[in-house]
Amino acid sequence: MKVILLERVGRTGHIGDEVTVKDGFARNFLLPQGKALRATEANRAKFASERANIEKRNAERREAAAGIASGLNGHVVTIIRQAGETGQLYGSVSSRDVADALNNDGFTVARSQVDLANPIKTVGLHTVALHLHAEVEVNISVNVARSEDEAQRQAKGEDMTVYDYGDDNDDEVAAEEEQEEVAGDEAAEEEAEANQA
Repeated sequence: MKVILLERVGRTGHIGDEVTVKDGFARNFLLPQGKALRATEANRAKFASERANIEKRNAERREAAAGIASGLNGHVVTIIRQAGETGQLYGSVSSRDVADALNNDGFTVARSQVDLANPIKTVGLHTVALHLHAEVEVNISVNVARSEDEAQRQAKGEDMTVYDYGDDNDDEVAAEEEQEEVAGDEAAEEEAEANQA
């Protein structure tokens, strides 16, 4: 199907371009969302007469998105979820969860603007892209943790998916050495008593 684009659409084209796209893409995405018009003589004439207004609206949307992007650049969102010891989440973090967390932080971001190819399924820091406008993209960090304390430790660079057995082993080794010292002292006292008798 041949359409006239009313805004920039990914790799498809820019405002005013007449492009041929698959029928399903046009009927299910471009036309219902007002991103394109069918390429008919009437629509060509309509686009030509309204081109200045369409470009002005697009510029306003781009500026609004750029304003939001400047506040979001480098922003860190913390999401608390239950997870196992290995860091595997019992559920997952979806684009809806990221959008809700951003909205709670005071940013207006739609779920469709969060570019999350696959849901997040592990604790840790994850980089997520946001497409606020066809020409405005920004990356944020999503800190998925089991608790607020763990989120703060992850933010400082600690990897919470690796369990450090070294701390436990140090305590066990110290306890064993202490027991050996006590046992050695008791044996020495018994030997001394046997020698005196």
